[in-house]
Amino acid sequence: MRPDFVNKLTPLRFEPLYRRYLWGGRRLETILHKPLPPGNDYAESWEVVDHGGDQSVVAGGPLAGRTLHSLVRDFGEPLLGRHHPQNRFPLLFKFLDCQHNLSVQVHPNDEQAARRIPPDLGKTEAWLVLATTPGARVHAGLKPGVDRGRLEADLRQGLAERCLHSWEPQPGDCIFVPAGVVHALGAGLVVAEIQQSSDTTYRLFDWNRVDQDGRSRPLHITAGLDVIDFAAGPVHAQVPQPTTVDGCECLVACDKFVLQRWHIDGETKIDGADLCRILTVIHGRATLTGDFPNQTVSLGETILIPASCGELTVVPSEPTTLIEMHLP
Repeated sequence: MRPDFVNKLTPLRFEPLYRRYLWGGRRLETILHKPLPPGNDYAESWEVVDHGGDQSVVAGGPLAGRTLHSLVRDFGEPLLGRHHPQNRFPLLFKFLDCQHNLSVQVHPNDEQAARRIPPDLGKTEAWLVLATTPGARVHAGLKPGVDRGRLEADLRQGLAERCLHSWEPQPGDCIFVPAGVVHALGAGLVVAEIQQSSDTTYRLFDWNRVDQDGRSRPLHITAGLDVIDFAAGPVHAQVPQPTTVDGCECLVACDKFVLQRWHIDGETKIDGADLCRILTVIHGRATLTGDFPNQTVSLGETILIPASCGELTVVPSEPTTLIEMHLP
C-alpha cells in the first residue's frame, strides 16, 4: 500500500555505497572517518543516489531499509517540496579519494544522453576540494585553441595531457564542470562531488595504464569527441559569491543544482524554502534542530533534509563548515 497519507518526513541518513576502483585508497577513512572494510582501493562513497540499481538505503528510523527511489515514489511532495514530481531523485552526491589519476573523461548533456540506449540524464558536476598532497593537479577544460582535430590526434597518440588545462588546487577550491567539458581529477586529491544523477561517462584517455595482464581499459574516443564543447575553454576555480545570509556563500548556481558553503560558529537558521536539501559536514560537528528529533552531524556525514522539515537550526559544538546542495 502506498503511504500517501504521510505529509511530513524527518531528516534521512543513508548507508554509504562504496565503490572500489584502481585509483582509490583509504583516505575516505583517514580523512572523512568512513568505516571502510579491508582493502586499499576504496575510491568513492556514494552518499545520496537514486540511479537504477544504485540506491541509497535509509539507515535507521521508521523508514529504515527503504530506498531513495521508493521515497521519491511514495513521499514525493513532502520529500521534494516545490520540485515534486520527479521520476527519481535528480542529484547524486559522493566523496572521492583520488590516490591515483582518474581517467580523462567527458559527459554528455541531457539531450545527448537521452539518445543513448538506455536513455539517461546528462552529467554536469562540481567538485569541492577537501584535501590535497603536494603537486596534486586538476585537469579541467582544454587549452586555448585546441580543436577536435588536434585533440583527436593527441588522444590516439597517447599524448592527451598536452591539450589539457591543469593547475594545482587548494583545499576549499570549487571547480564547476558542465557537461561537455573534458576533465580529470589528479592523484592526491580528496573531493566532494555533486552531480546530476547519471553515470554516463566517455573515457578519452587513461594515462596509458595497463593492468597486470597488460590490458588497458576501454576508451570511447569517437563518442566522447562528439559531445565535447570545444568552445568552453579552460576551467578555473569558482569565485565564491556572498549571499544575503551571514556565513553562507554560493559556490555554484546553475540550472542543475545549487551548491552553497556555510561557515558556522554560532546558532544559525537555514530557511526551509520548500526545498529538499543535502547537507554534509566537511569540518567540525553540529546538531540540527527543528520540528523533528535533533540530529547530530559530524565530519564526513551526510543527511537529507526533506522539504517538509521546514526551517532548521544548526547548533555547532565547534566552528563548523557544511555544504548544502539543492535543486535550483
